[in-house]
Amino acid sequence: MDIKQIQDLIRFVSKSGVNEVSIEQENFKITIKTNEAPTYVSATIPAQAAPLAAAPAAQPASLPAATPAAAPAAPAAAENANYITIKSPMIGTFYRSSSPDKPSFANVGDDISAGNVVCIIEAMKLFNEIESEVSGRIVKVLVENASPVEYDQPLFLVEPK
Repeated sequence: MDIKQIQDLIRFVSKSGVNEVSIEQENFKITIKTNEAPTYVSATIPAQAAPLAAAPAAQPASLPAATPAAAPAAPAAAENANYITIKSPMIGTFYRSSSPDKPSFANVGDDISAGNVVCIIEAMKLFNEIESEVSGRIVKVLVENASPVEYDQPLFLVEPK
């Protein structure tokens, strides 16, 4: 199993809601556990691949260091509590307009209603129009134009009407 397959497996487990997955092959064993918190990976790899084993082991050690940085974000989350977040329904590339010479679908301060197209996400050469499920006013655009987005990544903050 290579690093790409492990990363894909971690993404799948985190999105599926499964708490634990364990896979065993001839000289390889991997266990992925989630508890609605960061995903931890433990792997047992043969001695010849020991340098690769050091990289996943370093990842959990860095997670506690990130926790104190999240503490200052708590007041910001409280201030955004009265806003509704429009999230990405898929992985792809975020576009604010249908082409570079066209105006953006939604800008800060625009009033939108349910069903309005707010952006396009390109996934596998298909351009998917993303419609708002809420009515309100766009307060903030959280993603830069033409940048990659993940599933469930916040795209817009909307002040509901």
